Amino acid sequence: MPIQLVIGEDHFLVREGVRQLLETSPEVTIVATCGDLPSLEAAVTEHQPDVVLTDIRMPPTHTDEGVRLSDWLRRTRPRTGVVVLSQYAEADYALSLFDKGSAGRAYLLKERVFGLEQLIDAIQEVASGGSVVDPKVVERLVAARSRNTRPLLETLTPRERQVLAQLAQGKNNAAIADGLFLTERAVEKHINSIFSKLGLTEAEDINRRVKAVLLFLADEPS
Repeated sequence: MPIQLVIGEDHFLVREGVRQLLETSPEVTIVATCGDLPSLEAAVTEHQPDVVLTDIRMPPTHTDEGVRLSDWLRRTRPRTGVVVLSQYAEADYALSLFDKGSAGRAYLLKERVFGLEQLIDAIQEVASGGSVVDPKVVERLVAARSRNTRPLLETLTPRERQVLAQLAQGKNNAAIADGLFLTERAVEKHINSIFSKLGLTEAEDINRRVKAVLLFLADEPS
């Protein structure tokens, strides 16, 4: 069954170009196209699509409408995926988009989408609860995380950094305990301390581990 899709883009030529391109694919069915946030929200309410493909900036404020739409959908239709197709690679936009989790979210750059297949793949990925991020945006995210969190990483004890390094290798608590000659209870205490010092106490456990590892890798010399 084709993925039901709503498009939000204020530039007419871009909106129509994307629509015509996607209409050639049997994988998606476009149920509405919109040029501003209010009409986009109305279309989502009416058609209840599987995925929304949206720009990051559009009327009425031309600031962060794509992020606000994503936040609104998390509250009202959490199963609806969002693909942000933007010309802006700023880390702040991506961080805001993924702040409450990356499941069902994608951030692509218009200048780096080189074909229909790439766009369809992203739409299918978020429709199934996955996530896609353009590598250029990842570079900006890592740089931003590194700048903003290096003082926090410096608060970790040598043992906590050892535990975090083991986490970065994808090891579970039992494997970390074996590798560092600790008990699993001690490993758990170190990990909770790491989460606390890095300000990750409010996230789900799996997201805390991923974010902690990203911060560690961003701080490591290349």
